[in-house]
Amino acid sequence: MPHIFCVANQKGGVGKTTTSVNLAAALHQAGQRTLLVDLDPQGNATMGSGIDKRKLDRSIYHLLIGLAGVGEARVKSPTNGYDILPANRDLAGAEIELVGLERREKRLREVLATAADDYDFVLIDCAPSLSLLTLNGLCSAHGVIIPMQCEYYALEGLAELVNSIKKVHANLNRDLKIIGLLRVMFDPRVTLQQQVSSQLESRFGDKVFQAVVPRNVRLAEAPSHGMAGVNYDPASRGAQAYFAFATELVERARTF
Repeated sequence: MPHIFCVANQKGGVGKTTTSVNLAAALHQAGQRTLLVDLDPQGNATMGSGIDKRKLDRSIYHLLIGLAGVGEARVKSPTNGYDILPANRDLAGAEIELVGLERREKRLREVLATAADDYDFVLIDCAPSLSLLTLNGLCSAHGVIIPMQCEYYALEGLAELVNSIKKVHANLNRDLKIIGLLRVMFDPRVTLQQQVSSQLESRFGDKVFQAVVPRNVRLAEAPSHGMAGVNYDPASRGAQAYFAFATELVERARTF
């Protein structure tokens, strides 16, 4: 049975896709059988995995509406090594089509169950909204990894996300919990970021991952080459932070 984690935050631009792609690549390098699920119609995780989203024959869209199975839709990232269920603009149409389907919020969960023996970790990159697609991700997962910047508005959005996770836990997925908060794009020279980081540690304790991802230009450059930062420049500070994060996550997963 794999560990299934959503990488979610309803605030945009907080590094969800960067975290999903780099974590998947780092886990793969650590010998973990890893599947990345791109659940965002923008398809950024797909492109960051070295796959042209415009040339897909099958995608996560086809799985959700019952037109394909995991074996037909998954592809191996040519640059990062892990498997991915890719996405493109077709996925935006799934929002409308899912409304009329039975068990609409658990379609992804049922799909992933068919490949449960194939992986150690499944990471779901969610869109920056609490949509029916994100709900499918939350209903499929054992836990949520929340990447966030140490800024005031991020704290406001975090409170809303935590409430949403509690509602899904109470009504749809009793296994769901917050695995941890990952501080990303962190600049220790900014006093406000240090203050918010301290508040997170005081409020959430050991739910805050020890690994901290700094602002790093190599991580920003990597997607334009269809690669994860941990493969594009393994020696960079950003890549080293994601390697440390992957190691920490594997250790935590042993206690779940």
